[in-house]
Amino acid sequence: MASKLYYAVAPLVLVLLLLAPLSSARLAAAAAADDDDGQWPAGGGRGRKVGGRTDVEDVEGNREVQELGLFCVVEHNRRGGSATRGRGLVFSRVVAAQTQVVSGIKYYLRIAAQEADDELVFDAVVVVKAWVPSREMVSFVPAAELPGY
Repeated sequence: MASKLYYAVAPLVLVLLLLAPLSSARLAAAAAADDDDGQWPAGGGRGRKVGGRTDVEDVEGNREVQELGLFCVVEHNRRGGSATRGRGLVFSRVVAAQTQVVSGIKYYLRIAAQEADDELVFDAVVVVKAWVPSREMVSFVPAAELPGY
């Protein structure tokens, strides 16, 4: 019985051992090609980190990001999170965004919204799972006074 198992498993192990160097070479080539801006990320290391945040380019022109910002403001109002009674917050625009690959895509958004005559800025986190399809607002808080995002 053990010899039959050996003859069944041995070819699979051999194939895996032969393919492993090819896949690692392909990953190294992809990582080198992905280093487009040549800048060092905040966490050290070269290129993008697996699971790290990536800035979204042209935020104000990115329709998906702007729709997610609107979703966050509507969801915030639905949950009763606005300080003023009645109308609540009115979405203006997403001014900055980052993405992070998790189980789906996590969006870190900095959102400008109107409340009465004031424009306020909020930080929101939304997780989008395209295969479900679903989107869930994880947090929506006033933006910190720190510069940048």
